[in-house]
Amino acid sequence: MFDLRPVGYVIGLLLLALGVTMLPSFAVDLAEGVGHRYVFLESSLITMAFGGLMALACANAVDEGLSLQQTFLLTVMVWVVLPLFGAIPFMLGATEARFVDAFFEAMSGMTTTGSTVFTGLDDMPMGILLWRGTLQWLGGIGIIVVAMVFLPELRVGGMQIFRAEAFDTMGKILPRASAIAGQIFVIYLGLTLICGLCYLMLGMSPFDATVHSLTTLSTGGFANYDASFGAFSGAPEYVASVFMILAALPFVRYVQILNGDSRAIFKDSQVRGFLLVILVLTVTTTLVLTSIFPHHWQDAFREGLFNITSIISGTGYASVDYMEWGPFLITMFFFIGLIGGCAGSTACSIKIFRYQLLLASLKVQIQQIYAPNGVFIPRYDGRPVSEDVLNSVMAYFVMFVVSLGAFTVMLSLTGLDLVTSISGAATALANIGPGLGDEIGPSGNFQNVNDPAKWLLCFGMLAGRLELLAVYTLFTLRFWRA
Repeated sequence: MFDLRPVGYVIGLLLLALGVTMLPSFAVDLAEGVGHRYVFLESSLITMAFGGLMALACANAVDEGLSLQQTFLLTVMVWVVLPLFGAIPFMLGATEARFVDAFFEAMSGMTTTGSTVFTGLDDMPMGILLWRGTLQWLGGIGIIVVAMVFLPELRVGGMQIFRAEAFDTMGKILPRASAIAGQIFVIYLGLTLICGLCYLMLGMSPFDATVHSLTTLSTGGFANYDASFGAFSGAPEYVASVFMILAALPFVRYVQILNGDSRAIFKDSQVRGFLLVILVLTVTTTLVLTSIFPHHWQDAFREGLFNITSIISGTGYASVDYMEWGPFLITMFFFIGLIGGCAGSTACSIKIFRYQLLLASLKVQIQQIYAPNGVFIPRYDGRPVSEDVLNSVMAYFVMFVVSLGAFTVMLSLTGLDLVTSISGAATALANIGPGLGDEIGPSGNFQNVNDPAKWLLCFGMLAGRLELLAVYTLFTLRFWRA
């Protein structure tokens, strides 16, 4: 019989932790003196009580470990249950959001998508704004752990190629996994603090610096203002670009640097590929803006670098309405959102390494056409790539394209126009944030999207964040019969 207790125990502990993280928002609301200042205290008590009872009820299975089925289920359920309780403050607080809107906002935060249904952010209570940033920060560190611990073990989307670089969670070196996870947390926290200090030195208020550092390092993109990052044009855009890039690099490389390998990050082919793509796209955007629009080249470079880095990393900040940049750049922005950052980072979307593996496989196929009797092996970072890794990557690409088409059709059936449907499906599956068009573009939000579409987008954000196959597997009969 399928035992849910190990899964329930872990989720219960995580709910306890989630309840604790609501207390800073309570303290901020209390200091601000808003009318809903006890909402976060109430939400915290509800969450911790439920989590504590769940952990106690399932504690007798803690020594049994996790089977492959339980690991799949845990990976998905964490990203369902935590947003469910994370939505409570939105329903009880000043926003008084409906359940669908509150869950959408919490799911968007936890998956670091950055799509929002809220307007009037400029006048919103500070506790709510801090909680949105906290959700994204928790989701950012959470997805790093999932990408390094669970997905390689579950052999999802070619992630198993990184098992040897991080740690084996199912084997005897589990303590090493815990040690590396602890180092990653320290690095993540350290980069967040440095980012916040940089924002502070450039003129942001302490509160704005805090929230935006949380949403920058998580590549989440929730901002404190309806104008998004447009409220801080200038030098803060360069700082944000740097830290979005740092957050989109593999955190295991930072661990290796801390342990004495100073060149680890530069030897990684996906890092080099990611930086090269940003450079080429930034130069292209700068040239187009300066040739078509009355932009000074420095402004064009800054706006191009910031918005390209924001979209390719899946952060979703916007400093300008790039829908006014012309059809070429609008089309380019749609496709660069489907590139993504590096594996084992807070970035999302398809990821650079999968494109590199795809190109390596295509290179081998072309070589065999010219030399049918030759033996050619695809390589990644100088290492031969096994057949199962390539099959996983190909399966991921196929599932992404099929999912994009299916979500587009389903969103169209809810009454959305074609541009909104296509870009909405892409921004959910790739966890980007803003879409295209007047309604959900960089100057809009998802508030007026109909409820069925919001539920579809919530599922798309969940599936996209967990690399599709980890979620889709739960809907197969074989999984539950095994």
